[in-house]
Amino acid sequence: MGDMADSIDAPAKGAGEWGQAVTALVLVGALGAGLWAYERTASSADSTPVAATCSSATPAKASPYLTATQLCEVLNRPDLAELLGTPGEIAKSTGSSGAGLKAAGGEDIPNPSAQVQLDTYTVNLAASYDHLSVAEYAELFKGDGTHKQTVLGRTAVSYSDRTMSLSFRLDGGDSRSRPGVMARSLLVARDAEDSGGSFELSLWRADGVVPDDAMLARLAQTLLPTLPGWDAEV
Repeated sequence: MGDMADSIDAPAKGAGEWGQAVTALVLVGALGAGLWAYERTASSADSTPVAATCSSATPAKASPYLTATQLCEVLNRPDLAELLGTPGEIAKSTGSSGAGLKAAGGEDIPNPSAQVQLDTYTVNLAASYDHLSVAEYAELFKGDGTHKQTVLGRTAVSYSDRTMSLSFRLDGGDSRSRPGVMARSLLVARDAEDSGGSFELSLWRADGVVPDDAMLARLAQTLLPTLPGWDAEV
């Protein structure tokens, strides 16, 4: 019998320019930004595949911040495959993380994220409630493939980063990590003044082909306005 293993690609925050931008922050959790709680939906061999759904977990108390479940619901829409140019595909899995960041001074910074995986593309959406503006991040992201722009009337910057491929042994053995495929990410300010905090949309392909920036921008223009409270962040 061969090795019993499963593997996923997850955003590799901290491995490149993003890591330089948050040197004053410490990731919370055993795997940091790569910590994911996956809700995989499996189908029997003789049934029609069923699209994965988002967790229905309810926050313990009211919060002014978006939750990982809310981000997942924004991503996991019926027409997501059509928006990505791959009609007919369904969500193979969804994932979410409520892990946050801890500032050097001890402040807890919410950093929820969610992910939806289809056959061709995987899409990741995160919200950061730190005090850094997107313009400040843009100065740290300098390099090939980094583009400053305006999206939905807000300061934005797109850049490339490589995902981290995480392998899990189904028999409980040690997990492994290695560099994954290249992703394109778009960081958009939470408000028109770019006063701090951001939303980040990341996109990568299973075949390793680098996603098109125009598609990433169109996806952001469709998805971000559906975030709860988006109109209030003006």
